[in-house]
Amino acid sequence: MILLTGGAGFIGSCFLWKLNQEGITDVLIADTLTATNWRNLLGKRFRDFIPKDQLLARLQQGKLPRLDVIVHLGARTDTTESDLTALLQDNYEFSKALALYAAEHNIRFLYASSAATYGAGEHGFQECQLWKLRPRNLYGFSKHLFDCWAAAEGILDVAVGVKLFNVYGPNEYHKGRMASLVWQGFQQIQTTGRIRLFKSTDPRYRDGEQKRDFVYVKDVVEVLWKLLCHREVAGLYNVGTGHARSWNELAYALFAALDRPVSIEYIDIPAELQEWYQNFTQADIRKLQATPAAHHFTPLEDGVREYVHDFLLSGRLYL
Repeated sequence: MILLTGGAGFIGSCFLWKLNQEGITDVLIADTLTATNWRNLLGKRFRDFIPKDQLLARLQQGKLPRLDVIVHLGARTDTTESDLTALLQDNYEFSKALALYAAEHNIRFLYASSAATYGAGEHGFQECQLWKLRPRNLYGFSKHLFDCWAAAEGILDVAVGVKLFNVYGPNEYHKGRMASLVWQGFQQIQTTGRIRLFKSTDPRYRDGEQKRDFVYVKDVVEVLWKLLCHREVAGLYNVGTGHARSWNELAYALFAALDRPVSIEYIDIPAELQEWYQNFTQADIRKLQATPAAHHFTPLEDGVREYVHDFLLSGRLYL
């Protein structure tokens, strides 16, 4: 039996789809349903749904079936969140409780961290630099705090964590302003014929040339599946393509997929975002690629084209 937290979310629901594709339906979903994310569960098979706020009590009271794996993808993911108490409760304390339960009951534990932990990237993007990292926002700090705790407590000697970079793809529609630029840009282009990108505030980058490591959600769930199958793999791993691409390149790929002329408007970054904005991220994936979970990642243009044609334009929005 697999416990999947965040199962109604973006990556969680896509991973549930992958599990179903592999014939696995003995899955307990734990999440908080909203007016929009419930649609991510339609058409998928699972054993039961547990409200997130009831999960720990039911675990501790022994009211759940015997678990083989806990896949912890649920989190408070708003990078502009200012409520540190809420972030620490959801992303740190809740994660600690699940990890300790898994360790005490010899349950495989797989969890999601974030590239936000790397901050400005001044110490690079290698997993081994864990203790030197300086996240630039509270969300990144909450994720970093758990990574450090898991390493210090020996959790990562037997469990596995994945530092996810900029994920895009189907099932992200409920995320609002936290959804990828592919989804937001698609809507902008369909409505106005143009896409908006932030101007650069760093002289090292021209407008729109800030770079991120954009990774297609189908690749992410393939890596998660491989890590689930290879229980001998433990530790913390970057999950990205290993190639930074500019926002301009993403925009060009989106216009090409839509067969529309390129039209980009550069706008000022809101003042509240300037302090923590990441101008460059690029996953160092050498550690991942040396494991049985090694993966050939989809190039940005191909991923955007598939997302647009197979989902956004087809009317079949969801995996």
